[in-house]
Amino acid sequence: QVQLVESGGGLVQAGGSLRLSCAASGTGFTINTMAWYRQAPGKQRDLVATITSGGSTNYADSVKGRFTISRDNAKNMVYLQMNGLKPEDTAVYYCNANIRRLSSNWQYWGKGTLVTVSS
Repeated sequence: QVQLVESGGGLVQAGGSLRLSCAASGTGFTINTMAWYRQAPGKQRDLVATITSGGSTNYADSVKGRFTISRDNAKNMVYLQMNGLKPEDTAVYYCNANIRRLSSNWQYWGKGTLVTVSS
């Protein structure tokens, strides 16, 4: 089995920064694309950023220029550096990974970490 565990959420004032981390643990797997999603209260879960195993990145328009996704393949970790935070960035942030295991591809999710941005 594979587990994803996020950390780094919290309360921050508008204009501040936070760095989220997500660690993947388990045995016998290879991680392909990793991503961060977020879900604000009463809204659907939206894609924030993705990063391939080769390091190619993609961002939602709403976070371009403010957020940076990165990963450490040796440690099976993905990060989200969030700068210039706005109240509308308030959400539960979820780590997602496309993982190759037992000759199949699987989608895994973390349980989420809450980010609250005060105005």
